[in-house]
Amino acid sequence: MASHPAFMEKIQTPRKGAEDFLAIGSRQYHSRLLVGTGKYKDLDETAAAIEASGAEIVTFAVRRSNIGQNADAPNLLDAIPPERYTLLPNTAGCYTAAEAVRTCRLARELLDDHTLVKLEVLGDQKTLFPDIVETLKAAETLVAEGFEVMVYTNDDPIIARRLEETGCVAIMPLAAPIGSGLGIRDPYNILEIIDNAKVPVIVDAGVGTASDAAIAMELGCDGVLMNTAIAAARNPVLMASAMRKGIEAGREAFLAGRMPRRRHASASSPTEGLLD
Repeated sequence: MASHPAFMEKIQTPRKGAEDFLAIGSRQYHSRLLVGTGKYKDLDETAAAIEASGAEIVTFAVRRSNIGQNADAPNLLDAIPPERYTLLPNTAGCYTAAEAVRTCRLARELLDDHTLVKLEVLGDQKTLFPDIVETLKAAETLVAEGFEVMVYTNDDPIIARRLEETGCVAIMPLAAPIGSGLGIRDPYNILEIIDNAKVPVIVDAGVGTASDAAIAMELGCDGVLMNTAIAAARNPVLMASAMRKGIEAGREAFLAGRMPRRRHASASSPTEGLLD
């Protein structure tokens, strides 16, 4: 994938300046790793992995999580206290625009007028690919109601542009199917989205290990959101730490600008002025 010269040309020029924050809406973050809360064995492991990841934004499925509506069950907010993390309620499990909009309204009510949400409207249960028609409908409604919408989508640059024009504050294209761990399958489409976006582009879904996260950042993505890659690892806390380092390394490599690829050797030491 990375041997194509056009691919390398695109990732050599960074977009960001020395003050390197991830800006989403009016908020700024140091960490470019966003994490989820599902699939852990318990809330203690959830909290430990999130801590190790260094993430500042944590997403959770509103329809599958207890955030206080059930007083007799463990409360997710004990693991991700709102005073420490930016909560990102998501609409996982929604298959229509109407379902997704209702879910975001519920999150706003439960979280005291919280407006930052992650929108995902799924197309089918097997692939978990997004239903783009329903996603666009939901995004239009939510933006009109004052929500700050970070939107899960496919890697189609035209759809990404439409979602940005709708008013979404971040575009979140999949790298591969949710939970697959396959890594970035089509870097060219991701690059096209990055090149044309004026809002953050955050890879969402498909990352499997730290090298996948680093590649996403080397492409010029503004961040990566992941859950299964950490939670399904043999040691989730250690993997969370690895992902943190992968994100940081990939971002630094992007900002540094990699050397050009060459077909032949190039001596590391100068050849001029050698002693006879």
